[in-house]
Amino acid sequence: MMNIVSDCSTLRQLRSSLTQQSIGFVPTMGNLHAGHASLFTRARAENKIVIVSIFINPTQFNQSSDYANYPKTLDADIALLEELNIDYLFLPESSEIYADDYQIQIHETELSKELEGTFRPGHFSGMLTIVLKLLNLTQPQRAYFGEKDFQQFLLVKKMAEALFLPTTIIPCPTIRAANGLALSSRNNRLNSEQKIMAALLPKVLHSNNDLEQINQQLIDAGFVVEYVADRWNRRLAAVWLNDVRLIDNIPL
Repeated sequence: MMNIVSDCSTLRQLRSSLTQQSIGFVPTMGNLHAGHASLFTRARAENKIVIVSIFINPTQFNQSSDYANYPKTLDADIALLEELNIDYLFLPESSEIYADDYQIQIHETELSKELEGTFRPGHFSGMLTIVLKLLNLTQPQRAYFGEKDFQQFLLVKKMAEALFLPTTIIPCPTIRAANGLALSSRNNRLNSEQKIMAALLPKVLHSNNDLEQINQQLIDAGFVVEYVADRWNRRLAAVWLNDVRLIDNIPL
């Protein structure tokens, strides 16, 4: 039976009682899908206790409409977590997480300035701040992050190492639909025709064309391209399909 914890003080008391047991942690914003499930399954296999958080973090959204429209499926999320034998769900309120009104923030000054950082100013500060708060509350031996958000993974790993956090940050492979589209909660905002079109993104990234050609292919297909770039032995892209923003990356 999964236990649901909704306040920080209870979680901290609980964590202090979980001694001599390995803890795996997966932070999420809910609207869980098979990509999330792969993280939970790995955490379950590698740890005695698994904690998952669901918190739609307001400080990492650049557009209020994106925050307001983020899919909320808590009942289905809880059912999935119970099915996968998760031990604890942390379900905090924003008022408690940001009791300081977000006056204390985490900033990274190099890696966060390019690609996603260029097009989503402030996003990575919000992300790093909430991740640090959650890691401090759960104090896991291992925390699991999907590689679809590859720049995010690199930043979380860099933060954990720079601040001497006792948590190993573990990357997990991107899970894709049968048509190759990387699974994402934002995909729920695409209709069936748009999902078919969105599947062109990973196909184009896998082509042998150069970056300029790939950029033009995406434009010709109807995407609005923010970037296509080769970094960190990856090919990364961010595009808009109507009002839905999609990101993806593939290993080089």
